[in-house]
Amino acid sequence: MAALGFVSRDALGAAGPLPASGAATGVARVCRVTDRPAARPAAGPARAGHGPGAGRYTGDVLAGDWRRRRVTPEVDAEPGLVVEDADSGFCGAVVEVAGSAVTLEDRHGRRRLFPLLPAAFLLDGSPVTLRRLVRPVAVPARRTASGSIAVPTARAQVAKASRIWVEGVHDAALVEQIWGDDLRVEGVVVEPLHGIDDLPAAIAAFAPGRGRRLGVLVDHLVPGSKESRIVAAVTSPHVLVTGHPYVDVWQAVRPERLGIDAWPVVPHGQPWKEGVCAALGVAEPSDMWRLILSRARTFRDVETPLIGAVERLIDFVTEPP
Repeated sequence: MAALGFVSRDALGAAGPLPASGAATGVARVCRVTDRPAARPAAGPARAGHGPGAGRYTGDVLAGDWRRRRVTPEVDAEPGLVVEDADSGFCGAVVEVAGSAVTLEDRHGRRRLFPLLPAAFLLDGSPVTLRRLVRPVAVPARRTASGSIAVPTARAQVAKASRIWVEGVHDAALVEQIWGDDLRVEGVVVEPLHGIDDLPAAIAAFAPGRGRRLGVLVDHLVPGSKESRIVAAVTSPHVLVTGHPYVDVWQAVRPERLGIDAWPVVPHGQPWKEGVCAALGVAEPSDMWRLILSRARTFRDVETPLIGAVERLIDFVTEPP
């Protein structure tokens, strides 16, 4: 379209005298109209599928949960699991996982190594992320001082009629320290006898029977000893007498736990505990006993004959009637 927005006077002069006023007005009107772009029609409401960009989107692009993303499930790379590598199409069973890679073996025995990348494999046609199989670590069972498996939820039982007798308070304290957890679970009480010289009479007074058993732990139970002759008089089937070969229960504690190579040899006729204290430079037997008890905490700190003797007694008195 010719530009009529500006007309010079020279051009008008060259064209001759101006036409009649009506014509001049018409030219001026044309110049004014062509001085600006033609007016566009007023914008109306947009209609779906019309106007610029029509066809790029269908419906409301922000409709729905646009924040949701598809999550690829994770699968443990267990040996024997058959998957397909999404990029190469190699299909095989998991043979091993080392570091951040998995080895697959196909039906022809060929093996290939693939990195454990997100969504890198297909399982039954669906993308999955293989992860290294982490097997739970077995927590070792807590053991009691006697070596038995602890039962944390078990409550102490009401004392049963059956009993275990030992010769003295030191024997009772050592048995309690090592086997106390087991005895409380079973409801078995350990009682000191203060010597076994009157053992047959004490047993008769106890009146053992079915459901009322008695176990007796004897020191220095060796052939030909006074203790062996006393024990020989016990004949009740509801009573079990066991023992160890040591002169006193002190000697049943391993000497290395006390920092000595062996227990001192005490001359015959001398009180054994006092002789041990004198040989080791300890003033009183009570001081020596506190040291012994502090070093004998578990079954590993005592000699095998004592362990066997006590275990047999516990089994005997807890056996169902």
